[in-house]
Amino acid sequence: MVRRKVVQIDEEKCTGCGLCIPNCAEGALQIIDGKARLITDKLCDGLGACIGHCPEDAIRIIEREAEEFDERGLSHWPVQLKLVPIHAPFFKNADLLVVADCVPFAYAQFHEDFLKGRAVVVGCPKLDDIELYREKLTTILKTNSIKSITVLFMEVPCCFGLVKAVENAIVTSGKEIPLKKLKIGIRGEIKPESEPASMEHPRAFAPSY
Repeated sequence: MVRRKVVQIDEEKCTGCGLCIPNCAEGALQIIDGKARLITDKLCDGLGACIGHCPEDAIRIIEREAEEFDERGLSHWPVQLKLVPIHAPFFKNADLLVVADCVPFAYAQFHEDFLKGRAVVVGCPKLDDIELYREKLTTILKTNSIKSITVLFMEVPCCFGLVKAVENAIVTSGKEIPLKKLKIGIRGEIKPESEPASMEHPRAFAPSY
């Protein structure tokens, strides 16, 4: 523990609007029980980028005993596409994994086969705003040096919307970014791709680690 600056949230003032969340590049804040909360000291750099985005003046910088800031701890948090900061440090020169949020539950070896060496974002194209996904992914691709994208999606029809959002984001970004698409069956198997021939067969992409 060291004495340093971290953010403090006044829970009486906080309305849980969430405007501070996307403006914390370190992913140190979350909405829990309707209030913004600092989830761990080690993710807060103490710079206070979130303060100006709070309409209730509920966030301030204080100096106290806290865990040392750990930049290495930021590698994959937050992962929800709605919450992840556009300029999150883990996007720099990243191989990006875009995952439908049911996939890790269906595919037992998800962590071992797909996460290593990748930045990850997750979302549900049925429950969330797919247009928001498309726009946010476009901005992420435009403003970061993404090297490649892999999309993991379920075989259910609604899940293919996530693939379309990624494809559209790549085109709109104006960048040429290699894209791999893998469809996961409801029993947890990798399914042969039935989309047009331009889509690479999922068996052609086998994790190399």
